[in-house]
Amino acid sequence: MTSSRPVILVTAGDLAPQALSLLHAFNVVYAGKQPDEDTLFQLCQQHNPVAIIVRYGKINARIMDAAPALRVISKHGSGIDVIDQKAAAERHISVQSAPGANAAAVAEHTWALILACAKSVITLDQRMRQGHWDKSTHKSVELEGRTLGLVGLGAIGGRVARIGRAFGMKVLAYDPFAKTFPDECESSSLDDLLQQADVISLHCPLNEQTRQMINAEKLAMFKKGAILVNTARGGLIDEDALLAALNNGTVAWAALDSFPTEPLTAPHIWQSVEKVILSPHIGGVSDSSYVKMGTAAVSNILNVLAEPLKSERAV
Repeated sequence: MTSSRPVILVTAGDLAPQALSLLHAFNVVYAGKQPDEDTLFQLCQQHNPVAIIVRYGKINARIMDAAPALRVISKHGSGIDVIDQKAAAERHISVQSAPGANAAAVAEHTWALILACAKSVITLDQRMRQGHWDKSTHKSVELEGRTLGLVGLGAIGGRVARIGRAFGMKVLAYDPFAKTFPDECESSSLDDLLQQADVISLHCPLNEQTRQMINAEKLAMFKKGAILVNTARGGLIDEDALLAALNNGTVAWAALDSFPTEPLTAPHIWQSVEKVILSPHIGGVSDSSYVKMGTAAVSNILNVLAEPLKSERAV
């Protein structure tokens, strides 16, 4: 028997039990792991959800139009670049996010990647397994006294800055939208930051202004031997330019947690580049953030649905 309860579509195969418990008045439909556009379109046509919780995949105008009852699209996290915000606004659909819900997880993952690069963790592990003992020849990078450059200083960047200071690093931050800068860091222009930083970590959203902001021109400004870490969005970096910078030694190490196309297609050039550490856009997913992002996404939906409907959907 078909449920008469309104439907909430989750673009994943699961949701934290703590979040699910808040949705007792709704029928929750899961789209499965990494659903594509056609799957989401068909599910919207079939179930006409009042809300979508976005974990994986993208939500475009075609998907929105398949669900006339849709009132809110809620991101399971902070990055809403996967939602066509212009199309949503034209259809009077609210777009919500959960900024800060995964800040601790992303900041910790950022530092895991920075340290893995600076201390050659993966290389030394592989060498040991091959029977080598590099004690007399290997020199790791000591972070104390070095400069950390942060592009973006939101909830995540602020945490990364505080940890950087704890390591004894000088911290520079570029964020044209930040109203204040914490004591842990100094405000900087982007070019000055790129020229001075030994470690550069990206923590900004992806939009038309930031797309491929780390390109050949900007990479040429890097200090030779710099480390570049991206736990934000893959589209921030021109991958071909980064590969060239790795090959010529401008960038000593890169650590990438996000990519222009996800999941990463295989075979992929990064799989054969030794000086790149890869993780599958997992920085924001931890045991705690999974719960915090889920409950925040659901709370945002409930708040929007509790408001009176202000206008008709555009057709």
